[in-house]
Amino acid sequence: MSAKEMYDYISVATPDNDVTLSLAARGNLVERGTKKQVVHLGEDGSEERISLSDTSVFYLTYPFDKLRAADAGTVMDFWHDAAKGNGMAETFKLSHSDGHVYVVRFDCDMERAIRGVIHSISVVFKIIGRIADA
Repeated sequence: MSAKEMYDYISVATPDNDVTLSLAARGNLVERGTKKQVVHLGEDGSEERISLSDTSVFYLTYPFDKLRAADAGTVMDFWHDAAKGNGMAETFKLSHSDGHVYVVRFDCDMERAIRGVIHSISVVFKIIGRIADA
């Protein structure tokens, strides 16, 4: 485990739907952190930086490469099912490869690539909160 990870910067949250997506990412998983900040650039090259919040916001880009149809169907179901993700509207739990469970919502449309029997999906999750470790 690393010295610090996104889990350390996120508050506990309760998902809208108590279901967990537990399919491991296949490919290069990207964790992106940002803050609500604005940079204004002047004509003379000067900068004014405004921090609207000190809270970190995290996104996960999850590649699901070379999936079987059943696993691709699981991801599709989480996006389309109103009792799970309901597109980008509802939150649910994601079992992440760092060993923690996060409350997430989709932050993308759903798209699946199919080549013969191989399916690939890449999705972006916005981290809403975390489930407290036992």
